[in-house]
Amino acid sequence: MAGQVPSQLRDLLDAQSGVFARWQAIALGIDPEFVQGRLRSGRWQRPQLGVYAAFSGPVSRDAQLWAAVLRAGPQAVLSHQSAAELEGFAPRPSRLIHVTVPLAQHMVKVPGIVAHRSGRLELARHPVRTPPRTRIEETALDLAQLVPTFDDAFGWISRPCNGRLTTPELIRTAMQSRGRVRWRRQLDLALLDIAEGVMSPLENRWVRDVERAHRLPGAKRQVLIVRDGQPQYLDNLYEELGVGVELDGQAFHPVDERWLDISRDNALAADGILVLRYSWADVDGRRCATAAQFAQVAASRGWAGSPRRCGPTCSIRPRV
Repeated sequence: MAGQVPSQLRDLLDAQSGVFARWQAIALGIDPEFVQGRLRSGRWQRPQLGVYAAFSGPVSRDAQLWAAVLRAGPQAVLSHQSAAELEGFAPRPSRLIHVTVPLAQHMVKVPGIVAHRSGRLELARHPVRTPPRTRIEETALDLAQLVPTFDDAFGWISRPCNGRLTTPELIRTAMQSRGRVRWRRQLDLALLDIAEGVMSPLENRWVRDVERAHRLPGAKRQVLIVRDGQPQYLDNLYEELGVGVELDGQAFHPVDERWLDISRDNALAADGILVLRYSWADVDGRRCATAAQFAQVAASRGWAGSPRRCGPTCSIRPRV
């Protein structure tokens, strides 16, 4: 087969997971009858209208993504969940493949493909990566604009930063280039927190709704502690007070992991660090009671400040 396929098409197939579009074949001067003959013989297949796979059998995920973006046209890029999947910060592959096309382009509905339109596609397009896709920062912001809650939005902008795929500064620069951004002020503050080591929506809730809202002391985030040559990261360390706060969004831990947490807490206690552990329910539904408890512990460790009420219904009682 390799000897019969034109060399320029072979190069394209090698670069595109074995997939090419009719418009690419026309640009290369490939005889349409050559392509149709391969399709009729069953040696090639058509995963999308006007898109061909130069092989028989199952179509890989990479080939599916190539087929979708080629189906959308020469200026299209993979975006949203599909771009995040390629970059490694989507929790799982999306059932639907997301593409973005220029604002002026009209694209008919295609089963399995979600088409978005953008007037700033050239700015959002990654300059070198293939398949064509949006930049990591643009992808994170696109996803943050579509989710129902700010916790979900925080998750999308924090994941690529935690994975060292980008930085909060680059996401902020991308955000500043956009005219309208949902939750702009909150996202800007969240990016500052991410730069300081706030890694998850739960950790963001702790900083925003417990610590700041009740004027509690600030902490160092994601502090590395090495004991017996073993590294351990503490979510929040109030160094002057000798208090740590660990936040756990999991409702259940295997027994082995629970005992490992206890062992670590005991070791930190031996070093004079008292570790408090809080769940999502503590930080969300019981945030005022949690703030009061932390303030009491902090006061016993020498904090001279006083917590404030976060609102008219807050149960906390400032010290006089």
